[in-house]
Amino acid sequence: MTSAKAVYIIARCADYFGMTLFLGGLFFLAVLWPSGGDSRRARGVIVTGWIVGFLGTAAGIGLQGTWAGQRPVGDFVRWSLISQVLDTDFGRIWFAKTLLWVLGGVILADLLQRGRRAAESIPWRVGAGAIAIGLLRTTGLTGHSVESSTPLLTQTADFVHLAGVCAWIGGLAVLLFGVLSRRDPDELAVVVSRYSKLAMASVSAVIVAGVALAWQTVGSVGRVFTTDYGHILLVKLSVLAVVLLIAQGSRSWVSRRLDFAVVLRGDAGVVRSFVYSVAAETALVIVVLLAASFLVTASPGR
Repeated sequence: MTSAKAVYIIARCADYFGMTLFLGGLFFLAVLWPSGGDSRRARGVIVTGWIVGFLGTAAGIGLQGTWAGQRPVGDFVRWSLISQVLDTDFGRIWFAKTLLWVLGGVILADLLQRGRRAAESIPWRVGAGAIAIGLLRTTGLTGHSVESSTPLLTQTADFVHLAGVCAWIGGLAVLLFGVLSRRDPDELAVVVSRYSKLAMASVSAVIVAGVALAWQTVGSVGRVFTTDYGHILLVKLSVLAVVLLIAQGSRSWVSRRLDFAVVLRGDAGVVRSFVYSVAAETALVIVVLLAASFLVTASPGR
């Protein structure tokens, strides 16, 4: 049923979006801004990511069954249907991913309880890193990369692509709601500069890995224009190109205006244009993630 597929795509989008916020937020605090562990808004981004990601993943098990079995959407909570899905490779992988989200909740609970002390501790960082690797890997195991004739190449590219998106976009959300909302001059001077370098590296990784994935999945340039999968890919790339243009504007602000903003002690008028740019990037990325969800459920040959 079309409605079952639509709801399933929404669940996959929630899974992607939640993972992006959660993993990107954890990385941001662990590497760029440990003191942000005490920021209520920064923690709020990560909590939101965990809730959305966990619900999207958990619901995705039953919704996969309703879509594949042409069943009504309401059947996604029926145990008989869920048990059938759990007998498949997808179901086992997705169940493992759900358990990883539960373990991620333990990491999150420690952050909420200890704040900065957790973000600065080695055991917390190791635990967060292990959860991140697990979530990224299980996500890749249910994509088109496993169907490639060169699985090692495509799965490595898929992992790098997902990791780059999380570091870039999840970090962007923490930057917007956590750092920029405070307008602390010391944090602006250090954290914004660090994130700008991280974003440049992440975007480069996303582009290189994305090109490798697209080539292995689509197979030829002609199929990009003649298949539904290729058309969705073009939409994703078009929106991503707009995001990159806005990101370039943000990077230009950092190089030209950041020092001025610090001297003026985070003056709202100076920082405002950068905030708008970051907010626009964040909003458009939701469209990119939705397109990615469509790609996961689309056949590359059609």
